[in-house]
Amino acid sequence: MQKTYLYLMVCVIGAMSLASCSEDSISPDAGGDGDSTTEVPLAQVAKPKPNPWLAQEEYSITHFNSAQTDAFSSAVKDGTFNIDLSKCQMTWSGPVNLMTLASTSPNYMWGMSSDRVSYLDISDGKLERVAEAGLPGITMKTQEQLTRIIADHATYDELSKTVTDILGPAPQMSMANGNYVLCDKDNYAYTNAGQVMARYRLANPNNPKDGIMLDHQIRLTNFTFGSFTLVGATMTYDGHLVVAAQNGLLVLNRALTTIEDSYPLPSDQILTNSICIDENGGVYVASNSRTPGGKGLMQKLICKDGKISTSQADGAWQAYYDGGPKAPCIKLGYGTGSTPTLMGFGQDEDKLVVITDGSTRMKLVAFWRDEITSGAQQVAGYDKRIAGVHEVTCGLPASTEWIQSEQSVVVGGYDAFVVNNINVTEQEINDKIIGVIAIGPIVKGPQGTECVRWNTKENKWESKWARSDVSSVSMSPAVSPKSEMVFVCGWNDASGWEVTGLDWKSGATRHRTILGKSNRANGAYANIQYLANGDLLFNSVAGPIRIKY
Repeated sequence: MQKTYLYLMVCVIGAMSLASCSEDSISPDAGGDGDSTTEVPLAQVAKPKPNPWLAQEEYSITHFNSAQTDAFSSAVKDGTFNIDLSKCQMTWSGPVNLMTLASTSPNYMWGMSSDRVSYLDISDGKLERVAEAGLPGITMKTQEQLTRIIADHATYDELSKTVTDILGPAPQMSMANGNYVLCDKDNYAYTNAGQVMARYRLANPNNPKDGIMLDHQIRLTNFTFGSFTLVGATMTYDGHLVVAAQNGLLVLNRALTTIEDSYPLPSDQILTNSICIDENGGVYVASNSRTPGGKGLMQKLICKDGKISTSQADGAWQAYYDGGPKAPCIKLGYGTGSTPTLMGFGQDEDKLVVITDGSTRMKLVAFWRDEITSGAQQVAGYDKRIAGVHEVTCGLPASTEWIQSEQSVVVGGYDAFVVNNINVTEQEINDKIIGVIAIGPIVKGPQGTECVRWNTKENKWESKWARSDVSSVSMSPAVSPKSEMVFVCGWNDASGWEVTGLDWKSGATRHRTILGKSNRANGAYANIQYLANGDLLFNSVAGPIRIKY
């Protein structure tokens, strides 16, 4: 889930301080004895092949690239930084701003939101909106309305009344707009408004201030097999748009004038997250059972020349994975909360696709994405397509009822990083948007992260480290291979919202951006992004912010 593009200049009061490992609660079980996987600098591991149909190699699609690894190339400083948000550059949009997209120009980005599309000037340290356009049929929220949503609220009921007054009786329906987005090589930005797929462009490519135009739109209601909304979109390596709805997939041409093919999910399955693709036409779809505790389905479809194949002869496959019950907050559905993520690229030995499953205490599941490796042993009790299963603990006690995530797995080399988004509270949360705004300031939030390594020699997962004390409420984590840090956003009762950078190898805290207690610093399902110069591009619930160090 993601979108939004905004930039803020931030005055940073920061005592630069590198936290030592002794100050961090690193799980003693970290290590992974017997792991034969050679550890190389993270910046040197193989990366996904750049998609020639996207505007840039990274940030032109949700989760940063076609493989959905959540890895970005910028370096980020170590240290502790206290931020005064009132001194930062920001724009207003929302209430969900999942990601700010790279355009074809390094000086501009597309701000993608649940209520609008913006064009943002990020040159020379700026974050300035130069143009915007509303989504089809969607009324743009005013700054006053967004300010009311993020205001301090004494109770959950008070917050709920404010949010429903502004967003209507079902606020989480705002997540049906602009949920997965992309920008193509010709600087067209694609997004959705419910069941409408829309494409935007600059009115004058030579002068962005002349405005944004809705280039074309197509209503897909009659072609989505009874789906209520669209849930994802990606671009194949041969230039076709694959759109995911709750009940199936569609292939469209880039101009949005032709539906080239379609594929319905099995009737017992529903899709709540986006999809990922590889350079050979593989489309990876992880759907959930419609029944609590039912099996979810991971599929590899083949899409070439605008046509979908489910034939094994073409390389397609299916494999079931474990589902679970309905989570009390944050997470949607009974199965995975993850968009599938590819692992293993180029000449890497093992080619995998990974998700978290739907179990109450989730498992990290790896599937062989091409031919099953010769000599691989079938995991007992699971489909032969499943390469490995690891029960995630996040360093939390065995008595912890819920360890679950609504986030994509972050991948760097053969390492995978996951977070716990669930905390059981006395407060009943029936709406995901109200819940995600409440968790932290009003409702006690979740804790727990874990980094796991795939052992290519023994074909199994091994835990590297876990942190039971680190909070990650709802934002998608992201990794900087250059800095070898992974970043999460969580809530601290003493200091408020914080972006925390953890060492990829050890889990030690190396970076803290302390944003304070204003809910302007609530990311609400968005991606954490850093710009080329190391500035934080924080996709807030009320619009992007640029934070300078």
